[in-house]
Amino acid sequence: MDFALSEEQQAILDMARAFGAEHIAPHARAWETGGTIPRDLWPKLASLGFGGLYVSEDAGGAGLSRLDAALVFEALSHACPSVAAFLSIHNMCAGMIDRFGAPDLKERVLPGATALTTVLSYCLTEPGSGSDAAALRTRAERTNAGWSLTGTKAFISGGGYSDAYVVMARSGGEGPGGISAFYLPAGTDGLSFGGLEDKMGWRAQPTRQVQMDGCPVSAGDLIGTEGDGFRYAMAGLDGGRINIAACSLGAAQAARDATLAYMAERKAFGQRLDQFQALQFRLADMEIELQAARTFLYQAAWKLDHGAADATVFCAMAKKHVTEAGSRIADACLQLHGGYGYLADYGIEKIVRDLRVHQILEGTNEIMRLITVRHMLKARG
Repeated sequence: MDFALSEEQQAILDMARAFGAEHIAPHARAWETGGTIPRDLWPKLASLGFGGLYVSEDAGGAGLSRLDAALVFEALSHACPSVAAFLSIHNMCAGMIDRFGAPDLKERVLPGATALTTVLSYCLTEPGSGSDAAALRTRAERTNAGWSLTGTKAFISGGGYSDAYVVMARSGGEGPGGISAFYLPAGTDGLSFGGLEDKMGWRAQPTRQVQMDGCPVSAGDLIGTEGDGFRYAMAGLDGGRINIAACSLGAAQAARDATLAYMAERKAFGQRLDQFQALQFRLADMEIELQAARTFLYQAAWKLDHGAADATVFCAMAKKHVTEAGSRIADACLQLHGGYGYLADYGIEKIVRDLRVHQILEGTNEIMRLITVRHMLKARG
């Protein structure tokens, strides 16, 4: 068992960290204030292969493993978890189209997606169905030309900003087997958006409802097979859970690094903060929790890459553990900064706000617990 990153993986991590430090971190606060991510960032990320991280090389992607991709999101989140998480959503959509889409759809969509000239958003959650995703109500009705979509999606990152949407809609009866996946370009007739959501964190990402009123979708824009959409969505969520955990890990690392530097400079009662044993213990606890979370995350990503039978439950457990550990570490860093941690200038309060949603999306951490205990009970027989 080898726990070391390969030379290629270390190079991927270093490249993504350097890019984030140069092109994202200096602007993260301004982008948060402006409530959007500049369009000119995406081609720069695409030039590194980050527009199609696990799109196959034959389709123009980087063809990376899920562990490789996790390293990218961990590194970019060191600069800004909001930007990194948005990129992870795009990659989940692109990977789904590459894996399940028909050849014609892939030929039409993936060149723009991998170049990040076509930014993709994911539409599963609805106002009345979050954790119970299989209860979604958005309808896909057959037409002579293909399909017509009607319904509302909620909490959509990139709503009104992205160039196209991967939409889960009910084309059949009740339950998971009645759900199909569709590719819906921006500008389609009947497509509109709600107002900009005023969020606690992830404020650089524009988030809106996506509203469909008889949106026409050609037959060729059905992703994969009718009725298999929910299966595609769940398959995508395993990787999505790895990615969002990686975003928590990278941001927690950034908070830890900033706190260590701050405590080396800040003095109280005649000595540096990092010389007080009680505070040293808190630093040690953070480091132990950070390294344990990293090991757990990498193991789950490895299992997903190797098709392990228990990959889904490990992705769920890692998502729950790492996102909660990341928030605990960020909160501890804010406390160690004292009043300065509460100020935007120091960047810690942004990390605290950005990471909180990671325990909610890609399946709430309560659902992660449910997946875990069901696996335990099934194994018991």
